[in-house]
Amino acid sequence: MPAASPQPNIVIACGGTGGHLFPGLAVADALRQRGCDVLLLVSPKEVDQLAIQNLPAWPVATLPAVALTRGRLWRFLGGFVRSYAAARRLFRDRRPHAVLGMGGFTSAPPVLAGRACGAAAFLHESNSVPGRANRWLARWVHQAYVGFPQAAARLRGTTVVSTGTPVRPQFTRLDAATSREALGLDPHRPVLLVTGGSQGAHAINQLLIDAAPQLAHETPELQVLHLAGTQDADAVRDAYARHALTAQVHGFLPDMPHALGAATLAVSRAGASSLAELAAARLPVLLIPYPSAADDHQYSNARALAETGAALLRTQAELTPRSLAVAVIGLLRDPARRQTMQDALAHWESPRAAQTVAETMLAHLRSLGRLPAPCPTPAGNSRAAGQVRPPSSRTADPPERRGMDQPGEPTSAPGNPAAPAQAG
Repeated sequence: MPAASPQPNIVIACGGTGGHLFPGLAVADALRQRGCDVLLLVSPKEVDQLAIQNLPAWPVATLPAVALTRGRLWRFLGGFVRSYAAARRLFRDRRPHAVLGMGGFTSAPPVLAGRACGAAAFLHESNSVPGRANRWLARWVHQAYVGFPQAAARLRGTTVVSTGTPVRPQFTRLDAATSREALGLDPHRPVLLVTGGSQGAHAINQLLIDAAPQLAHETPELQVLHLAGTQDADAVRDAYARHALTAQVHGFLPDMPHALGAATLAVSRAGASSLAELAAARLPVLLIPYPSAADDHQYSNARALAETGAALLRTQAELTPRSLAVAVIGLLRDPARRQTMQDALAHWESPRAAQTVAETMLAHLRSLGRLPAPCPTPAGNSRAAGQVRPPSSRTADPPERRGMDQPGEPTSAPGNPAAPAQAG
């Protein structure tokens, strides 16, 4: 049997997409600040492997990818078994106190392997509609954390804590001119950021290719920072060059804090992690939800922001290159509306989401008798939380906020709560 670790040993399974990976990195950072050893488990996918190249010297292990697709049940089961077996081997040498799954079927085998070796199990669901993996996994975990309060009702059989979606500490409001210079852009000209998520979005790329002539003609001062994914990057770059539109096109860009800081406006998919980063940067955005997302969760995410005035929502089906260009140009020429969107985005920021997940996990481990004493609170971690989404009728305050005055529930612009509830 391996020797017990003198520090809390936490495993975070966060591979598969940027929406799972980047919130996991934020929680890992918060746990490390509290004296924990953290092992990251990722998938072999390109987005994971590119991202971990830019990490500090953190322990990382790659497990087989697990994806449930129609007509490929046996392939899914085979991948699940291989991933579970690989996790069990890892945990024989490095027995964890806890395993946190950040969503997706890739995180399920390590969570179950952790339970099998006596670790506490936790999961985080960033989207407003929980994915199939998390809905199934919820019954096996000690606590679940959610980015949207409405997700709690679909995670049955566990205690649910509404924390918001963790973002890395680099994501904050940065000076636009400084950010543009850091990326090699003109600091005095507006920037349109286009992103389809960590792996790009072909449909958005095509819309921008076809909208390029109108954008170049009506906004010649515009600079475009386009994260197109590796497959479409060359085609997008060529289209902008043909129309003499100043643009930087990347397949993948590790420096997302400066990308958001440089932008005047964004066009984006509506994954929960992307929305959390946009809110942290207060970046006005035109959201185009991915229409094939499971349970249409990206549309639900986007609608929640649009209903509070924090974003402009357009479905992929209704957009044409012309209507996209009109919407973008209209927002670029309307600073008052962009300011209104920025003000509304403030209600969606969860500046302490990562800390709340870390602290609530550790408090639960102590309540189970798994940790001998509280982990140290990092120096300089006393700043107050930003505005928070009010608790729903199913929630109450988490341990670290009990006894604090809480606002009543408004009828507009919800913020991000941190509040546990027993799921039904």
